[in-house]
Amino acid sequence: MTDTTIRRADETDADRLTELIHASSAYHGEYAPMIEGYRVTPEYLARHEVFLAADPATGRLLGFYGLIREPAELDLMFVADEAQGLGTGRALIAHMLELARGTGIAAVRVVSNPPAERFYLRVGAERVGTCPARGRITWDRPELRFPVPEFTG
Repeated sequence: MTDTTIRRADETDADRLTELIHASSAYHGEYAPMIEGYRVTPEYLARHEVFLAADPATGRLLGFYGLIREPAELDLMFVADEAQGLGTGRALIAHMLELARGTGIAAVRVVSNPPAERFYLRVGAERVGTCPARGRITWDRPELRFPVPEFTG
């Protein structure tokens, strides 16, 4: 696992989070319409719990997630292509689940990019359904749920 520092994103991070989204090879080709024109804005960062993972030595952005509290949903989750398979995604999910647990959330919904479903299942999500294609999204998306472990003392 790569060394990672996880911290709350602030408005000054908006552009580099947007750049990470658009650089993601998972959204090239057929999945490109999902992120076309998408921007992470300072307003989004102020409204939601967004945390980023960075290399502590260089400050290089490795990934990030956005958690919406009501209703609880993992809205965004991206890991830089070069950081995939190194534990960054697993660390971000563990952080998200700890945050959710600490705020009394029982479960977190995820509507996934189809290729990311395997990752979410490996880190504890359960498949609960499918979100049908609509609009510019021309493929069905897996709907998953992360049960949040309760505090045990």
